[in-house]
Amino acid sequence: MAKKNVVVGMSGGVDSSVAAYLLQKAGYEVIGVTMQIWPEDAPQEESGGCCGLTAVDDARHVCEQLKIPHYTLNFRNDFNTYVIDYFVAEYRQGRTPNPCIACNRYVKWESLLTKALQIGADYIATGHYARVLFSEPTGRYLLKQAATIKKDQTYALYNLTQEQLAHTLMPLGDYTKEEVRRLAEEIGLPVADKPDSQEICFIPDHDYGRFIETHSASPGEPGNFVDRQGRVLGPHKGIIHYTIGQRKGLGLAAGKPLYVLEIRPTSNEVVVGADEEVYQRTVYADQLNFIPFEKLQTKLEVGAKIRYNHSPAPAIVEMVDDTILRCVFHQPQRAITPGQALVLYDGDLVVGGGSIIRGEA
Repeated sequence: MAKKNVVVGMSGGVDSSVAAYLLQKAGYEVIGVTMQIWPEDAPQEESGGCCGLTAVDDARHVCEQLKIPHYTLNFRNDFNTYVIDYFVAEYRQGRTPNPCIACNRYVKWESLLTKALQIGADYIATGHYARVLFSEPTGRYLLKQAATIKKDQTYALYNLTQEQLAHTLMPLGDYTKEEVRRLAEEIGLPVADKPDSQEICFIPDHDYGRFIETHSASPGEPGNFVDRQGRVLGPHKGIIHYTIGQRKGLGLAAGKPLYVLEIRPTSNEVVVGADEEVYQRTVYADQLNFIPFEKLQTKLEVGAKIRYNHSPAPAIVEMVDDTILRCVFHQPQRAITPGQALVLYDGDLVVGGGSIIRGEA
């Protein structure tokens, strides 16, 4: 029986490098591919992640050591369209996007998988900490949290399609990060001690406002901070500089801490208030994707996450109409943020999720 071919997306980091090794050891024909996604004029981290200067070189060195072929493919246009343009547009609409989710869905999976299938590969694989299973009773592929919840990355993978999951291998799902680094050291991989990438890889200086203004046709317009009653409290420097729950950098002298409660792009206002006003129980989401089933037909008790580092909180979800889901938490949650993902879990299985439209008290 011929060996199955798998294209491994290699960022030059320890996770994707060990993923390639494990698949090779399991008997797959492995091809290493580094996706060139960063814009040519982008500032790049020397040591960081998939947008780092060393990504291609590190991935190539690992592939040489494993004696597997390595290719660099240019996905700059896709990255620019599906990640950067989306990131900028969302901030200008007063939303706070998660570019890693868009990158996973449309670049690391859609673009890479299309290319992999074109060259005759059976699967793509990544170094994500998550697990893909197949359910015989339902005939659907399932996405399961990693064995180590601390490193679990399913929040950023909730919108993968059945077609994508059917052609996906995630060999690190049963490993801890410590085990992966130890394995890399044992087999002598040159990236065993390479630090993990942090934050948003294409903005290494973390100055989101500057990046958005640089990539926009017009700069962010100054406007007003207001309270819930509409009283003007002072000027702001543009809605792109703020996100829900933010306290630092507002520049308001109010005698008490104030937090961003709402961003209104139409009136160019940023609503601020007390910390207790940041908490809400209900969240609405659209752009939905479900994994164990095609559509949500009934009310469902789930654990729901509203941001990457949020622990799933008990909630009940149901459809409001064909496109919008309502999620009511048992307890109010802090800083429900439009543009972020709402991801739903049934134990360690990912039910699905969507993009947050708004929160309600």
